[in-house]
Amino acid sequence: MEVRQDWAFRSEQLDTKQITHSMQVNGMNDEAKNSDVDAISSDERTWAMLAHLSILVLGVIGPLVIWLVKKEESKFVADQAMEALNFHIAVLIATVVLACTVVGPVVVAIGAVVYGIIAGLEANKGVYYRYPYTVRLIK
Repeated sequence: MEVRQDWAFRSEQLDTKQITHSMQVNGMNDEAKNSDVDAISSDERTWAMLAHLSILVLGVIGPLVIWLVKKEESKFVADQAMEALNFHIAVLIATVVLACTVVGPVVVAIGAVVYGIIAGLEANKGVYYRYPYTVRLIK
C-alpha cells in the first residue's frame, strides 16, 4: 500500500514538472497573463477570437489587419492577432512545401481549421493561447 502511494506521489510530481516544462517551452509560463482574465473585456475577447477564426475565410490577411488596427488599443488582441498571424504564415509555408503531394495540403488545411477553432474558443475565454508546431516569425 505504501509503495502505491509513493508511486502516485511521484507521478503527480512528474506530471507537474512536465506541465511546467511544457508551458515554459510554449511560452506560457507568465502567470500574470492568464490571471487577469476578468480584466479582458468582451470586445477584446471577440476581436482575438476573430483573429484566430479568420483562417476559415481570410487566411493571413485577417489577423494582419486586426493586429494593425488593434495593436495600440489592446495588448491581448495584439498578442492573439500576432499569434494567429504566425500560425497562418506557418500553415501557408507548410502548404506550399507539401503542394507536391496530394495528401499534404489537405492534412495541413484540416489541422489549421481544427487548431484555429480551438484557439478561437480559448481566446474567447480570455486565455493567451499559443499554437503548437509554430515558428514565431513575427514578434
